[in-house]
Amino acid sequence: MRRQATLLATLATGATALLALGITATGASASTTGSSTTGAATDSPAAFAQPLPYQVFAPYYEMYDSSTDLAALSQQSGARYLSLAFLQTAVSGSCTAYWDGTTSEPIAPASYGADIADIQRHGGNVIPSFGGYSADTTNTDIADSCTSVPSIAQVYESLITTYHVTRIDLDVEATSLSNTAGINRRNEAIAMTEAWAAEHHRQIQFSYTLPTFPTGLPAAELGVLQNAVADGARISTVNLLTFDYYFGTQQDMVADTESAAAGLFGQLQALYPTTPARQLWHMIGITEMPGIDDFGPDETFSTTDAVTILDWARHQGIGLISFWALQRDNGGCPGTKGAGTCSGLTQPTWYFSHVFEHFTS
Repeated sequence: MRRQATLLATLATGATALLALGITATGASASTTGSSTTGAATDSPAAFAQPLPYQVFAPYYEMYDSSTDLAALSQQSGARYLSLAFLQTAVSGSCTAYWDGTTSEPIAPASYGADIADIQRHGGNVIPSFGGYSADTTNTDIADSCTSVPSIAQVYESLITTYHVTRIDLDVEATSLSNTAGINRRNEAIAMTEAWAAEHHRQIQFSYTLPTFPTGLPAAELGVLQNAVADGARISTVNLLTFDYYFGTQQDMVADTESAAAGLFGQLQALYPTTPARQLWHMIGITEMPGIDDFGPDETFSTTDAVTILDWARHQGIGLISFWALQRDNGGCPGTKGAGTCSGLTQPTWYFSHVFEHFTS
């Protein structure tokens, strides 16, 4: 599995982070940077995609897997909405983002544009995701790599105008959690992009994907959200990575998911004290790793667990269910931990997708 993150390793690098508080960016700068990314064809309101459903199932798709077809797997699995992992710079210090950091795959119609358009024609959409463990440990996440907030915002805006997406995800792990300058730039760029979107009558949401404990977000991860509030960045969803705990003991993955979400709910209450409880629960997302995760059999998310989590998520009113990753949703390697192309369980192909697809409202 490409992510290869452990929560304990993440905490070791991020626990001492002191979050810098920034100043909310203005819409004027965002409008200036966005003008160069918006072509006449994409300015037409008819070209805009619809907002995501109120509750949505959007599993991750490994963009670095060249052996599979994005649109075909979406249709085969029934997952009409996909989180695309990942976007990053090719080298540290760059302000240009590429799919998987590969310079031959820029943000452009020629890079997956036809596949994304096909998914949209079938009533779905994609959620481009920046970062991930590989980028977050090599200073190639766009906000760590690029020191210009307007340039980061321009990259976000280019995704909106190129692919007509309505949500962008930011996966912050490992050393990115202690990069206070990058955290602040990322949130200022979110606020700038949101101002640009409002000015240009665009729909856009931003989500954060963060490692978690079964008790809620650790201090460094929570600090990312605290800084977002300080910078005036509106976050629609906080997506918890409810796997790869590496505690060394057998985990109840359902109980861990539910308690992690409850812990996050309390943290969101402190961050947004005037927001109704129902809306706070809706801000919560979860990402499971179906089957045997990177730690091994003691952290196994079973087929039965999927049904239980679906029922809980519906009842609790959370906004997002995801899993890592679509290419793993098959029974091709029973007993194998952390495989990139199979779950490690004996299961029908697309079992987890077919369970969770019913979550989408």
